[in-house]
Amino acid sequence: MRSRPPQAADPSPVRRGDRWTRWLFVAPAAAYLLLFFGYPIADNVVMSFQRYTVTSFYTGDAPFAGLRNYAAVLSSSAFPRTLLTTAVFTAGSVLGQFALGLAFALFFRRRFPLGGVLRSLLLLPWLLPLVASGTTWKWMLDPDTGVVNAVLRGVHLTSSGVPWLTGTSQALLSVVLVNIWVGVPFNTAILYGGLQDIPPHLYEAAKLDGAGPLASFRHITWPLLRPVVSVVLVLGVVYTVKVLDVILVVTGGGPAGATETIATQSYELSFRQFDFGRGAAMSNLLIVLSLVFAVLHLRADRRARTV
Repeated sequence: MRSRPPQAADPSPVRRGDRWTRWLFVAPAAAYLLLFFGYPIADNVVMSFQRYTVTSFYTGDAPFAGLRNYAAVLSSSAFPRTLLTTAVFTAGSVLGQFALGLAFALFFRRRFPLGGVLRSLLLLPWLLPLVASGTTWKWMLDPDTGVVNAVLRGVHLTSSGVPWLTGTSQALLSVVLVNIWVGVPFNTAILYGGLQDIPPHLYEAAKLDGAGPLASFRHITWPLLRPVVSVVLVLGVVYTVKVLDVILVVTGGGPAGATETIATQSYELSFRQFDFGRGAAMSNLLIVLSLVFAVLHLRADRRARTV
C-alpha cells in the first residue's frame, strides 16, 4: 500500500500575524510614495497629452491633444540648444562635484586636529537653502559690484572685470561653479563613508610590499570604492539634471537663453506662458533622460565589475 506524501501544514496563525505586521510597517511608506510621487507623475503624464491651460483649472475642460505637445517641444528651435546646455551643465557639475568630493574625502580620511570641525563646516553649503545660496552668489558674481571681480581687480588679473552673469559663455560657467559648490558636501559625505569601510590592513600590506599612494589608490581604494562611486554618480546626474532654483536665482535662464535647461524651460512653459500641457511634456522628457542615464550607467558598471 502506497503511503501518501505528507501534506504541507497550514501556516500557523503566528506566521500569518507576522506577515500582516510586516505589511502594516510597509503600508505607510508605500502610501506616501503613491500619494506624493506616484500620483503627481501619473497626473503629469496625463496632462502632457492634453491642451491644459489656466482656464482648465476653472472649467475642467482640457481637450485631448495626443502627441502634439511633445511634437511642439521637440520641434522648437530652442530645444537643441536647451538640450546641449543641460548636458554641459550636468556633466560639468557632476564631474566637478565628484572630483572635489573625492579629494576632500581622501583628505579628511587622515586624522588631524580640528578635522571633525572642518568636516562639519564643509556641510554648510549643503544645509543652506538653495535660494539663499543662489542670492549670495549672484551678489558675489555681480560684474560691477561683486566681490569676485573686486578681488580680481585687486590682484590685477583683470581691469574691467569678468561678465560672470551677463556674458553668454561666462554665465553658464557661473551656474556650473555655483552648483558644484552646492553639491560638493554631498559627494564628500558619501565618499568619505565609503572610504571608512575599506579595511586599513590592506593599505598596511600594500605599504609593506612597497606600493606608493598612487598604486594603493589604483589597486585598493578605487576598486573597493566603485559601488559607492556608482551611487554617487547616478544620484548626482538625477539631482543635477533637474536643478531649477540655482539657475533661476543666479541667471534666470539668461542671458539670451545661455543658461536655459530643460528644467528651466519646463518652468517657463508652465508658470510664465501657462501652457501646462507643453510644460508637462518637457518635464516628462527630463524624467526619461534621467532614467535612461541611470539604467545605462548601472548596466555599464555591472559589466565592468564582472570583467
